[in-house]
Amino acid sequence: MKLFDKLKASVRGFFDDFTGVNDEFFEELEERLILSDVGAALSAEFVNELRGCVKQKGLNGSEEIRGELKRIMLGVFAQSLAERGNIPASGTPLLILVIGVNGVGKTTTIGKLAARYTALGKKVLLIAGDTFRAAAAEQLSAWARRVGAEIVRGTEGGDPGAVVFDGLQAAKARRSDVIICDTAGRLHNKTNLMKELEKINRVITREMPNAARENLLVIDAATGQNGLLQAREFTAAADLTGIALTKLDGTAKGGIVFAVAGELGIPVKLAGIGERPDDLIDFDAEEFTDAILSGDN
Repeated sequence: MKLFDKLKASVRGFFDDFTGVNDEFFEELEERLILSDVGAALSAEFVNELRGCVKQKGLNGSEEIRGELKRIMLGVFAQSLAERGNIPASGTPLLILVIGVNGVGKTTTIGKLAARYTALGKKVLLIAGDTFRAAAAEQLSAWARRVGAEIVRGTEGGDPGAVVFDGLQAAKARRSDVIICDTAGRLHNKTNLMKELEKINRVITREMPNAARENLLVIDAATGQNGLLQAREFTAAADLTGIALTKLDGTAKGGIVFAVAGELGIPVKLAGIGERPDDLIDFDAEEFTDAILSGDN
């Protein structure tokens, strides 16, 4: 089974019943794309471009048209394909700031990243910058113990910026290779929390100006168009460099990632496909698009 074959993509099976190209074909395809959470505007853009290509190239077979649609959809992943989705193996040091709203799998993603780097022999330090959610630091501490990483944490309700500052001083003293910083599960419409995120970003820039940076937004693949709203707001606050798409293990449509990558040009770098430490993979845009369009259910 391929990695993304459990996606509940509404486009799946559409080409299996192919009987010919007409207005009804394009209308139903557009509806299927919308139901896969691609979004109304982008779905219309994909289908309109496909219409033109079918006419211009004289395409009439289902596999020809499916292949053309795949080419069109992959266009939004230009940056993801260029970078192959990878976060660097190390930096000077490598500092990963992980952000996203509550419930998207942020803590689990941090734990899996820590597992990845400790397995590479890197000295990993976690910073528990989420001081708002009860037990957030405890959950992160559990992951640190599980994968063999160090952790710096503050008190519940404390100043996140101060915790991050302390964590960065510890990282310097301990010569950490990889620093992964958690943040509170900020709702995209909470202005004060966005300002706090901007503050954390400034602290990191000031204290570690030469670090290799990754500002990673975690999005739940089942979130629908809210994921695009979140990405817009977080981009303004933190200058995102990548996206981790979580919960792709059989519960999601995942089409929202086309809208985020297409509108904002942010590369999708990671995909969460399960609960085990190694269930965080480098995102493969071609395989993901194949899964969205696959005829296998």
